[in-house]
Amino acid sequence: MSNPYQPPVAKVDEPPVFGNNSGGGRSVIPPPGVKGWSWGAFWLNWIWGIGNKTWIALLAFLPYIGIIFCFYLGFKGRELAWRNKRWESLEHFNRIQRRWSVWGWVLLLIVGILAILAIPAYEQSLSRVPVR
Repeated sequence: MSNPYQPPVAKVDEPPVFGNNSGGGRSVIPPPGVKGWSWGAFWLNWIWGIGNKTWIALLAFLPYIGIIFCFYLGFKGRELAWRNKRWESLEHFNRIQRRWSVWGWVLLLIVGILAILAIPAYEQSLSRVPVR
């Protein structure tokens, strides 16, 4: 029989067991496969934040700090989303974050095409206006 007054011995050589601990807040250690760059959080920062219950993403609205915060969300966004919202599984999480990234790139592509079309038209309209 073991001694009930002896402290339990920790097994150091065992890797930590990661379950679905999403939505657990700051104390949660994200499982492997969560960390990485988030294009969705970078391009669609405040919209992504609302969709992933990561309210700190609303700081992207602040002048001057907002652009820095976009990069922070790009680096840490996936971890923040895992900690702040409950997900069905890691595969579900990765699938949704991939969709956010695709929509971020689609939005950038649309804005880029509009800029390519609008800037020359604007410059042409300026050359036709008489200067007084």
